[in-house]
Amino acid sequence: MCIALLSNAHPDYALILINNRDEYLHRPTEPAHWWAPPNENVLGARDLLREEQGTWLGITKHGRIAVLTNFREEVDFRMEARSRGSMVTAFLIQPTASEGSIESFIESLTEGEGLKGVGGFSLVCGKFGEPLAVISNRTPNLEGTPWIMKDSGETIGLSNAAFEDRSWPKVLKGEKLLASAIKDNIAQQGSQAALIEDMFHLLSDDTLPKRPKGVGWNAYLNELRKSIFIPAIGGEGADGLSAEDLAAANSQHVIVESDTDKGDGLSGVYGTQKQTVVLVDHHGKVTFVERSLYGAKGKVVPAAERDRIYEFDIENWRKMEGDDQSR
Repeated sequence: MCIALLSNAHPDYALILINNRDEYLHRPTEPAHWWAPPNENVLGARDLLREEQGTWLGITKHGRIAVLTNFREEVDFRMEARSRGSMVTAFLIQPTASEGSIESFIESLTEGEGLKGVGGFSLVCGKFGEPLAVISNRTPNLEGTPWIMKDSGETIGLSNAAFEDRSWPKVLKGEKLLASAIKDNIAQQGSQAALIEDMFHLLSDDTLPKRPKGVGWNAYLNELRKSIFIPAIGGEGADGLSAEDLAAANSQHVIVESDTDKGDGLSGVYGTQKQTVVLVDHHGKVTFVERSLYGAKGKVVPAAERDRIYEFDIENWRKMEGDDQSR
């Protein structure tokens, strides 16, 4: 039940992107880093469960950005299905010498067999300072692709449903909280550090109802639509604990260990694993902060070791700013 919120409503920033990655906490994940050659211009975390080692959020020194959320469709997950994270990677690692347009990338995905065998997803991608495309496994063609960040003052969210689905409380609340936080930062002439902390505070908004006694896991999953932050929940070992124990685990980010956990990254305790804040100012300076709440084997990361901070300048930013951005 991940969430991504984007805005260009702050006068100091061309784009603000914040994201929660909600996953099974035992799912092996590599923290954000600059990738190895020949893709050393890409910054992002990687999913180590699958051979493709795709990502859900990444940026490049050349100004590309992509963030993906999965649909929660009423079908069983199949490991043989094509990796959705590999599409994010494909967009980010396009050779710099042959900078393809966003339109050509969309066409490559939607033509022929491009999206066959891909599970439900929404992929926001494009370049900083330009409109961003919202592609999904239901995108029929280039003409049917929604675009966001076309006008100033936009604040938009998406989660685990179709982009057009406005029924998710966490998305609607996230948009309101982000717009309000930006407005307050502007009014108070707040610092970038203050803005970043406000963004992490927003991403930690926990309004998940506790699971009532006797309610099954599948029935309870629908409640995850209501909370921006997902505390550690579930796991086969959770059913044997008292309500007090579960409440303590949720509030303190203590994992409920289970001797019967398969260790396959697709079962066990579930929750918000990573949080990311990306700020891009109008001079092309990027500030990227990834906060890891859980690390290897689902272990809690100490507060002092949670944050990875990267700052860099986008190459050829002035040229990008001067390009025709109309669509």
